[in-house]
Amino acid sequence: MSLWDVLSDSERQQWIFDPFVSVGPLRFGMTSDEAFAALGGVPAAARRHYPRWDVVCHTYSEVGLKLYFAAEGLRGVSIDARRGPQVHADETALVGQVPSELEQWLFDRAESREPFTELFYLPGAEPGSLTLGVALCVQRAGDLLLTRPVFLAADVMDDVYHQLPREAWAIF
Repeated sequence: MSLWDVLSDSERQQWIFDPFVSVGPLRFGMTSDEAFAALGGVPAAARRHYPRWDVVCHTYSEVGLKLYFAAEGLRGVSIDARRGPQVHADETALVGQVPSELEQWLFDRAESREPFTELFYLPGAEPGSLTLGVALCVQRAGDLLLTRPVFLAADVMDDVYHQLPREAWAIF
């Protein structure tokens, strides 16, 4: 696989997102050992501690994931747009999609909810959903931008941008 290649949906693992509960086999609040087991024993390629946030990031390059752990357990899951698993919410694929199409999907969801309770934006203008607990970050794939969702635990939602290190929101 070259630098800019993007896996098709049929080549990806297919995961279901249950807001504030789980992303595929990963449950919010689980320990890093439990995540290791849930991923079938795939080892983390790198671990980095962020003292300011008291968060440790485990990078699973082989499966296209970054997991963010704090004392409370798993707090965030970032999926690589090019090679990570495909994650579905409300029967909508969220990984490796056209950002404007998913932003419209979020707008459509927001119309059926109480005003100002659904949408938020990160400083880079990437949209997110407060009721789903997801930020739709972007990632380059050659000359294209694709969605790279970051799924979040419920206790992160009060101040999304400041709960995880900057790298969680930056291009993968």
